[in-house]
Amino acid sequence: MPVFNVTGDVDPFLHVSLARGEKIYCESDAMVMMETNLELKGKMTGGIGAALMRTFANGESFFQQHIEAVRGDGDCLLSPTLPGAMRVLEVGAQQYMISDGAFVAATSGVELKVRTQSLGNALFAQSGGFFITETAGSGQLAVSGFGAMSELDVTPGKDVVIDNSHVVCWDNRLQYEISMTTGSSGGFLGNLINSQTSGEGMVLKFTGTGKVLVCSRNRAAFLAWTQSKPA
Repeated sequence: MPVFNVTGDVDPFLHVSLARGEKIYCESDAMVMMETNLELKGKMTGGIGAALMRTFANGESFFQQHIEAVRGDGDCLLSPTLPGAMRVLEVGAQQYMISDGAFVAATSGVELKVRTQSLGNALFAQSGGFFITETAGSGQLAVSGFGAMSELDVTPGKDVVIDNSHVVCWDNRLQYEISMTTGSSGGFLGNLINSQTSGEGMVLKFTGTGKVLVCSRNRAAFLAWTQSKPA
């Protein structure tokens, strides 16, 4: 099976080693370098229906890059669009839900499925709206976060509330719900006012047993900040 390794301390690369006949797929434009034994093609992963679903529901590329070691063993370097940390996850016994923009690459045995969310979660989510990406199969998965990345453990009686824009991915065993604020009372209008005055947006509350990966930076807030600065 291809071997994923994160290399570098600041804005790291994903280093992938493939034996002849092995293949991976990654987000469009992720490939930085590959040895000549490897071959790159743009393909619709999962067929046209799945590709369209990912594109319109989750904002991912219609065509993904597929890299295969066709002429012998070879290595490649991949990089996410935004600067920040990466993490390699083992998929199989555990599956994951992935926020928009977090996917970097996966071995060919990992499948990315699009599933529907509840109406309440869909109305407030930044992670796919009515749809969200979930892994299936087995292999390695690489995800990225804007800025630094940290792993949080959720256990019974120790629920966590996380700003929606900082969530990278989470165990699919966890239950989650989306709301406007961390408040438990005050009604819709009160929560809306509290959300605006506190500077917080949507939050995700996770319960159960599992882990959540979070990143230190908020893409939307950073973009708004850069646009507010004079030229």
